[in-house]
Amino acid sequence: MRDFAGKVAVVTGAGQGIGRALVERFCAEGMKAVLADVVPELVESTTAELREAGHEVTGVVADVTSLESVEALRDAALAAYGGVHVLCNNAGIGSGSEGQLWEHHVNDWRWSFDVNVLGVVNGIRAFTQTMIDQDVEGHIVNTTSGNGGFTPLINSAVYAATKAAVTTVTECLWGQLRQSGAKVSASLLYPSTVTPGLLNTGIWRPGANRPDRYDRPGAPPKEGRDSLGAFQERMDAAGLPVVFAPLSEVADLCLAGIRADAFWITVPSEAQSAKILARAHSQVDRSDPGYLLEANLMAARPATRPATRPASRPADRPAGRP
Repeated sequence: MRDFAGKVAVVTGAGQGIGRALVERFCAEGMKAVLADVVPELVESTTAELREAGHEVTGVVADVTSLESVEALRDAALAAYGGVHVLCNNAGIGSGSEGQLWEHHVNDWRWSFDVNVLGVVNGIRAFTQTMIDQDVEGHIVNTTSGNGGFTPLINSAVYAATKAAVTTVTECLWGQLRQSGAKVSASLLYPSTVTPGLLNTGIWRPGANRPDRYDRPGAPPKEGRDSLGAFQERMDAAGLPVVFAPLSEVADLCLAGIRADAFWITVPSEAQSAKILARAHSQVDRSDPGYLLEANLMAARPATRPATRPASRPADRPAGRP
């Protein structure tokens, strides 16, 4: 899919953060956009700001944990613009779980899987057949993470497990779309940037907008806790101020990935390749995943098997169809 002008994008989790950056980037290409979020105030304010900037956008309050709500989002998009060409299943949350995996509250698991996994599945269920029936080029992008999508960070089991699931679901979606000959393709977006730094998104604020049905009886509340603020305080105290990378780079990456029909939409790096290879070698060798215990997981690499880049894959863009 190379031409975007006049086409329609639907983005979930678009009231702020990466989702909003995606909407802004699509609109800059001349697309119309439907931005969806579970927070009505964010939908209202973001829609107003983007319209003020001259973009053609429609805001919809949607709860991705509900198939009916996501189907209503689809219907709103069709009513507003007559079609959908790009779907970004981007809404996601951090569970806020702390301590050992066996100590995590079951509702942390339920909430995270309902949003991060079933939210993607509901998007696929609600939109895919409609996009196929349009008989024009379309693209579905599911947001994952290197944490779980490549290798897990052992102290964030809940989040990593959800992103591993999203990765597998999207692999299956890609395969079935190709096998069926559909004009719709699928990709995984690994939020990453060329500029070094953290991404300031809602994922740092576990507990925000957490429904009552996912309460944690007997556990301390997470509502309102800002883990980014606490992290910044620790880093500042250590003389290591936190640097943020622009979210616009993630949006640029996503657009380039769609244009190239890349499945793995990510900024490649040696550290990333090392993690992937370390896991693969552990599986092939049937050896313990000791790479998970390395002090610097991002730099871990088996000494006897250096990471290499396939000669057919340019380093400056995601790999896509020939």
